[in-house]
Parts: sequence; C-alpha cells; structure tokens
Amino acid sequence: MASMVVVQHKQPSSTILSSSLSDFNGARLTASVQPKGALRVTASSSKKILIMGGTRFIGLFLSRLLVKEGHQVTLFTRGKAPIAQQLPGEPDSEFSDFASKILHLKGDRKDFDFVKSSLSAEGFDVVYDINGREADEVEPILDALPNLEQYIYCSSAGVYLKSDYLPHFETDAVDPKSRHKGKLETESLLASRDVNWTSIRPVYIYGPLNYNPVEEWFFHRLKAGRPIPIPNSGMQVTQLGHVKDLATAFIKVLGNEKASKEVFNISGEKYVTFDGLAKACAKAGGFPEPEIIHYNPKEFDFGKKKPFPFRDQVNKLALNLINEAQNGMLIDSLSDDHYVSIVYDECSISLPRLRRQRVCSRLKPEFDLVEGLTDSYNLDFGRGTFRKEADFSTDDIILGKSLVLQS
Repeated sequence: MASMVVVQHKQPSSTILSSSLSDFNGARLTASVQPKGALRVTASSSKKILIMGGTRFIGLFLSRLLVKEGHQVTLFTRGKAPIAQQLPGEPDSEFSDFASKILHLKGDRKDFDFVKSSLSAEGFDVVYDINGREADEVEPILDALPNLEQYIYCSSAGVYLKSDYLPHFETDAVDPKSRHKGKLETESLLASRDVNWTSIRPVYIYGPLNYNPVEEWFFHRLKAGRPIPIPNSGMQVTQLGHVKDLATAFIKVLGNEKASKEVFNISGEKYVTFDGLAKACAKAGGFPEPEIIHYNPKEFDFGKKKPFPFRDQVNKLALNLINEAQNGMLIDSLSDDHYVSIVYDECSISLPRLRRQRVCSRLKPEFDLVEGLTDSYNLDFGRGTFRKEADFSTDDIILGKSLVLQS
C-alpha cells in the first residue's frame, strides 16, 4: 500500500466555498494498515474532482477516500445538508482534516445555465455523478467540461429486465420501462458522446447511514422482539453490497484504462434468501434467531404502504467471475439500491457490447454479509441512530390474519 502524499492545491475561485463543520456520526476511515471496516486508500495522481451530490451515504464514504488520496474534491449540492459530516467512530482529528479540505459548489443541477457557467469556470478533471437520474441533467455537465478526463456514473441494478435465466450479465436485456430508465438513457448519452465514461451498477446497498430501510427494517423488528413477516416462502434470493466496498469500487475505476466506456455489476459475493437475511440481521445485532411469519401478499391490501423492503422476486447478479484463461473478469463483488439482476439490451439502449477484460487485480469485497451487517449495526442502529421511525402497521395486519388462521 503506497503511502499518501498531501498535495497542495491552488486557491479555488470564489464560487467554491469551504465546507462547514457539523455534528454527525459515521465510520472510521484510515489510510495505512487498516482493520476491517476501514476504507482502503491507494495512491494515484492528484485530480480536480467534482462529485454531483455527496452528502448522503455513498458520497460520504467516497469523498473520504478521494480526499485521503490527495485529490481536490468539490461537492455540488443545493446546500440543504452539511457538506462535512463526521462519521460514526471517526476521530475528531481526521474529521477536521477532511472538513478543511472538502470544497462546495452550491447550486441546483436542474439549473442548466448555472451548471454550464459554474463548471466551465472551474474546470474539473473527473466527475463522479452520484445522484443523477435523467440524461438531461448530465448533458450540461458534459457541455461545460469538454476536456473532462472521466465521467463516473452511479447507475442501478434496477434497470434490468426480469428473467428466468440467472444470474444476469451486463450484456443481458434491460427494461426500457424500468423506473430507472433515466439511468439507461444517461448511459446511452454517455456512450454517444466523445467522453471517457464508466458506469457502476450497484444492487441493494447497506451499511452505516443507509437512507434506504434495508437492514434498518429488520433491526427495528428485532429490537422490538417482534416476528418478522416475509412474503411467500422466504426462499427468494437476493444480494447486497456494503457501502464501503462500493466506495472502493468507485476508486478502482478512477483513471483505469480498462474501465473506459464500460459498465460494471457491483455486489457482494454471496446470494442470500429473505429468511436468511432476517437471520443474518439477528446475528449481526446479537439478537435471538427471529420468528418468521410467511404470508401471501395477494391476500392483503396495504394501500400505499410497503410491507417489505425488497421486491418479491428472485434476483441474482453475475459478478463476472470469468476464468482468467478466457481473459476474464471485470470488477469482482462489491455494492446501492435494489435487486440483483443485471442486463443490457443493445437494441433499445445502444450501448457497446462489453469486453471481457481485467480491470484490476481481483477486487474482493471486504465484508461478507454478516460482517457487513454487524458493521452497520455497531456504527448506526446499535448507537440508537436510524433514518425512519419503526412502523409496524402492515405487520399487525399480517399477524392479525395469521392468528385468525391459526386459531
């Protein structure tokens, strides 16, 4: 592991603001010999990097890594959340160092004229687009930065067409009607422009400060000593990836020639059933093995409420564990959002067929599922912090009917 060199940057222009300190909690990050849970840092030439977003979840961990590598990092946000947020367990000295270096460009990315003028005035080498959802939000950025070295985009595994043939690869068909179709259109835009781009397609992300009620949904029920209602048989299969592993993946593609104009599936290595996930959450939090109640969702009317945090379907992600004799493998296991199917439709999306090639030395996730859930619990829910209050109203509907059937 190369040692880190602090690079002195020129004074930024007046449109860039120094970050403000805030009182927040998050996970320990170090750059030398690291225990499990510390974000890994590698050496690279210093870049002027813009992160679109960056004040929630993925961005919090990614920005730490980039600053620790010596890059000049600017967050483009509307300024509604503090730019520098202290992570749980992060020493005050490390947080102060990060807060003194992170920069802020305040604006609305939907104000395309402002985006063009402010970005062209600053000039950036690399853009990490963490919160982009529509192609028209990306075009002004590309127009403003004609000399951009790399555009790294956070897409989603939720773009893929449901299939009976699993696992899915990046070359499989996408769903043009997906609720993430804007991300597909963005990837198509990037492919059509003369720009070096990389798209990362994560699955369900979990970890400290997760704003999606993935592990938190289970932790609330385990803490309350309640049964856990799981749809149908509970044997549906999914995958998750830890946020710190996802941040590492984003770092690995930076400046990597073999990541140029490529799409990568990012997830944890293991599949897990819904029942298995409930048990893994219990183990991570030190709770007894939970009572699991299976139910048929078609027998209930929950209105607009979501009774379970995962889609009731089998999803598996191919992580390109191709034999090296086949010149193979992209990024190996790592981690956002939903599902685990990965697919591409060249006709509807006009993306180039991916080449089977090595992007880096085999990139292994740092966390297995129970270790990752334990990290999340210890640094977040176990400290009494969570994003959403517990709501057991749909559980009570399910359990009420179950009790009637049992009697």
